[in-house]
Amino acid sequence: MPVQLKQPAPNATPLRLVTRAGLDEALRQAGATTRRWLQATGFRAAEHSHALLPGADGGLAEVWVGLGEATGAATDVHGLSALPQALPEGRYHLADATAGMASLHAEAAALSWMLGSYRFDRYKPRSRAPATLMLPPSAAARTGLQLAQAICRTRDLVNTPAESLGPAELADAAKALAKEHGARFKQVQGDALLQAGFPAVHAVGRASTRAPRLIELNWGKPKHPRLTLVGKGVCFDSGGLDIKGAEGMRLMKKDMGGAANALGLAELIMARQLPVSLQVLIPAVDNAIAGNAYRPGDVFRTRAGIHIEIGNTDAEGRVILCDALAYGAERRPDLMVDLATLTGAARVALGPQLPALFSNRFALARELMDLGLAMGDPLWHMPLWAGYQGAIESSIGQIVNTGATPQGGAINAALFLQHFVPEAIDWLHVDLFAWNPSARPGRPAGGEAQSIRALLALIGQRYAQR
Repeated sequence: MPVQLKQPAPNATPLRLVTRAGLDEALRQAGATTRRWLQATGFRAAEHSHALLPGADGGLAEVWVGLGEATGAATDVHGLSALPQALPEGRYHLADATAGMASLHAEAAALSWMLGSYRFDRYKPRSRAPATLMLPPSAAARTGLQLAQAICRTRDLVNTPAESLGPAELADAAKALAKEHGARFKQVQGDALLQAGFPAVHAVGRASTRAPRLIELNWGKPKHPRLTLVGKGVCFDSGGLDIKGAEGMRLMKKDMGGAANALGLAELIMARQLPVSLQVLIPAVDNAIAGNAYRPGDVFRTRAGIHIEIGNTDAEGRVILCDALAYGAERRPDLMVDLATLTGAARVALGPQLPALFSNRFALARELMDLGLAMGDPLWHMPLWAGYQGAIESSIGQIVNTGATPQGGAINAALFLQHFVPEAIDWLHVDLFAWNPSARPGRPAGGEAQSIRALLALIGQRYAQR
């Protein structure tokens, strides 16, 4: 285990945390020999930097860790993330405060170290074990490990190739999570989706040899406010008959990233025993190509009774989500949140690090955005601009799943989904990437959990107050 909740062992190497602002005072207190060594090796306390200090016996005496300009080091969830794979294998602990610089808060330290230790090693073994951080046992440290576990499970789901993670395997992951936390699990699959009232999910998934399904998990006491999470579960997206090019298809194992993040958030809600009646809904499909694939120009009657025209089969995410949102809305939740790798337009506008956030409640969206920015789990509030509604009007149905132009594509998708969420329900729609295209400390290239820490904080605040 990369983080051990134990009092530091006598042979554990101390980590001394230093900001740029505190470096001069830290050097003054350290003594002439240490000062000369650090100056000779060029240590400037830059973010994610470190310096190894030798002892008189030739062993490793301590490690100085740079935190850069950080002013919120007590809650920096990536401040230590460069260390587990960079330091020599062995045990380490946080040293006492240096020059007035407090050590990282135990929650942030545990989370930061675990995120830096993460590797997706299902197929390719690690070349080395990460270094171990010893933290005194505390509730805060355990919370950090809890967060890390949910994030790492989310990453594992997104990173798993579609060959090994289809709709059935995604359902198995949800079922295992339900069993772990005493939740109720059920699913509707294949042609039974038509009888159960999920025609849009069936239409998108019917061409695959792997049966589509609607996965449902319920947890909590009925007397508590109802919270519904909906996650897009397209396990592989070929684009359908509007087939993607090879480059566009390369990462489409991650098109179930919304479902993975919904399960990660659900895990944290249940683990913390938040006072909600939780419902998780995942429409899980492959968007495949076969003789019975759904076609551009088709019109389907959805669960909500709205007829949708298919403008492009590669805009399948909003099609499967509409049935799940309508189903979730039938029990009038206090809050509904959907998470989806929905549009390339959101990535063009905001890039991979910033999920696009839409809501029918302006103040609620701003609250979530502010929380995310404060805790390093950012989202950016985008408008549900009613003036673009005409772009998704259909001449033969009520709405079409693609806009009249590529402009405002993320907004068009959000407006489409809004048709399936009654105005009386508070609703948050998160259009995320669920992927790191390049590595940063604590955020390796590959699948990523985005927005779940911010959403957890919002949900905790919202229902703790009640």
